[in-house]
Amino acid sequence: MIVLSHRGYWQDVSEKNTPIAFDRSFSLGFGTETDIRDLDGELIISHDPPQGGCLTVDEFFEIYQQYSPELYLALNIKADGLQEKLKKKLAYYNVGKYFVFDMSVPDALVYNKAGIATFTRESEYETSPSFYDDAIGVWLDEFNGHWIDEGTIIKHLNNAKQMCIVSPELHGREPYEEWKAYKSIEEKFGKDRLMLCTDYPEGAKEFFNG
Repeated sequence: MIVLSHRGYWQDVSEKNTPIAFDRSFSLGFGTETDIRDLDGELIISHDPPQGGCLTVDEFFEIYQQYSPELYLALNIKADGLQEKLKKKLAYYNVGKYFVFDMSVPDALVYNKAGIATFTRESEYETSPSFYDDAIGVWLDEFNGHWIDEGTIIKHLNNAKQMCIVSPELHGREPYEEWKAYKSIEEKFGKDRLMLCTDYPEGAKEFFNG
C-alpha cells in the first residue's frame, strides 16, 4: 500500500496543511494530500476559504523538493480556473508523481485538455465517475460505510487506472476493520497497486507494509 498523509502528517489539528506536517510526512517517506486555492492571484495551500497567512504553493513545492521525487502528491483543487498557474508550477518544480482531484466536472475537463494528471471520483453518491476515460486514476471514497470490494479494484485495474482509497477515519469511523478488507484485496494483486489517504500514516504503514 502506498500511504499518503491527509493534509500532511499532523499530530495536532493546528498542524494540518503546515510546513511541519509536510516535513514530517516527507521525511518519513509518505506522500501527502493537500488543498490548493488561490488568493490575490497567488496559489496557496488551504482547505477552507483563506483569510491570509497561508502557505503558498511555491513554499509547499520547495519543501517537497528537499525529499524524494518518488513521493506522491494528491492535490485537492478547491477553486476553478487554476490550471495554467498550477501547470507552470508543476513544471518549474519538476513534480512528476502527482494527481489533481475534486475539481468541478467542467473544470476537470480543462485539466485533462491541459495534460495535467487527474483522478476522477467514485463513491456511494458518484457511481458513474465523470471523465473516467481521460482520468489516470480514481479517488475511492466511502462516506457512510464500506462498499469497496474486489470487483471494484479489478474493474479499475483492467482499465489501467491508479486508485487512492479515502481511509475511514476521515469520515469519523474506526479504520481497522476496513483496512483488513483493503489488505485482503491488496494481497491478491500485489503491493503498491493501491494508495491510501489517511490521518494515521505510520499506523497504516505498519498495518499494510510492516
